Amino acid sequence: EEDGDDKNCIVPYKDRRREAHTQAEQKRRDAIKKGYDSLQSLLPTCQQSDISGYKLSKATVLQKSIDYIQFLLQQKKKEEDERNALRKEVIALRIMQVNYEQMVKAQENQPGLIESRVCDEVKFDVVCILPLFITFNSVSVNNFSELSACIFTWLEEYCKPQKLREMVTSVLQRVYSSRT
Repeated sequence: EEDGDDKNCIVPYKDRRREAHTQAEQKRRDAIKKGYDSLQSLLPTCQQSDISGYKLSKATVLQKSIDYIQFLLQQKKKEEDERNALRKEVIALRIMQVNYEQMVKAQENQPGLIESRVCDEVKFDVVCILPLFITFNSVSVNNFSELSACIFTWLEEYCKPQKLREMVTSVLQRVYSSRT
């Protein structure tokens, strides 16, 4: 009889264990299904597929998730690059502003400068025919690093004070002679 009692105790224990395992497995499957459903609801590309009425496979949901994460990473990198480029541009513009302010102060502080009023039309004529602006076409403006490198080369080659003075004098003489 004791052997029979032992078997009765063991069988219900095995059944309980099997039932507990089955419940745990069902709980795990439900959690995975809930996870896939949540993931699918977050992805814009999966929501469009829901509208068509077809249920997406788990493999499709995973692949679309990977694709979307890669897209977001590319967007993030692009925005970071753009932000960095804008920061560099701001720094460059601030440097240029400081340089121009220093140039203005230097011009204002030069003794013996005779100020003469030049009408806007003459200024425009000077700018239009100034050969210096033709040379500026050699400056590359594709990106900031190329621009800054080319600007320095261009400045050193074409914007030396003596060259500028000669160029402006020549242009002003032509403007003056064409007006008289």
